[in-house]
Amino acid sequence: MAIIAISQQLGSRGTDLGQLVAKRLGYRFMSSGDLIAQVSRIYNVTADQLVVVDERQPHFWSRLKTESVRFLSFFRANLLREMARDRLVAVGRSVGILLPPYRCGLKVRVVGPFDDRVKLVGEMENLTPVAAQRRVRDHDREVRARIQTLMGVDIDDSASYDMVFNGYGAPLEISAAALAVCAAQIDARIGPEQWQQMRDAATAAQVRAACHAHPKLGHAPIEVRCSLGAVQVRGPGLVPPWDELANQVASTVEGVRSVAVEADETPTLLRPD
Repeated sequence: MAIIAISQQLGSRGTDLGQLVAKRLGYRFMSSGDLIAQVSRIYNVTADQLVVVDERQPHFWSRLKTESVRFLSFFRANLLREMARDRLVAVGRSVGILLPPYRCGLKVRVVGPFDDRVKLVGEMENLTPVAAQRRVRDHDREVRARIQTLMGVDIDDSASYDMVFNGYGAPLEISAAALAVCAAQIDARIGPEQWQQMRDAATAAQVRAACHAHPKLGHAPIEVRCSLGAVQVRGPGLVPPWDELANQVASTVEGVRSVAVEADETPTLLRPD
C-alpha cells in the first residue's frame, strides 16, 4: 500500500530505479510524462504548458508566476489523486517533495556524479560532450530555481527526503531491493487514519485545482482544507456571488461531502493543503 515518490536529477537513472521497484513490488509505475499526459487530458491544457512544472526542459522564467502556480495546482491534484489510490511508484523532477507528510510512503531523491550524468544525457539526446555538459548544468540550475520559487523548497537539500540514492553507486537492483523492504515496513505500520489524511489531502488538492481551472476563479488565491470529506474554502474576495460559485465548483469534486466557503478579509500568502 505504500507510495514511493522519486525526485531525480537529469541523467541520474531515477526512472530506471523506479521501474525496478515497481516491478519488484507489483506496484503501478508512473513517469513524469505519464502524469503530465493525465493532467493535460483532465484539465484541458497542453503538455507544452505543463513543462513549467515537471518536464525535462524547464521554461519557468518565460511564464508568469500566477500561471505557473495554476499549472502546479493541476499537476499536484493529479499526483495526489494517484497517490491516494496507493501502491504507486512515481518519478519526476518534483514528485518526491510533493508527497504529503502522513507517512504513507517514502520521499526519495536519486542523484549521480556530474560526469556520469553528462555521458548518459549525451548518449540519450545525441549531444556533443560540451553540449551535454551545458544541458545538465543549466537544467540543474533552472529546476532548482524553479522549485524554490514555486514551492519554497531547495530540491537539492537532502533533508527534504527520507532517502537519497546514487544512481551510479550500488547496482540499481540493490537500491530497488532496499526500497522494497522499506515499502513493506511502511505497509506494516500505516493505519487507516494516515490513509484518510492522504485521501483528504488529495480531495483538497483537487478542489483547489478545480477552482483554478474555472474561468471565473482561475487566479484567485485560495486555501482549501479537507477533513473526512468536509471541505473548507477560504480566500480574499469570496463574497457573494463568488462564494456560491466556489461552492458549486468544489461540490463537483469526487469525495467532497460538504463545502463551507469563507471570505478572508486579511489576505495572506496561502499554501495548497
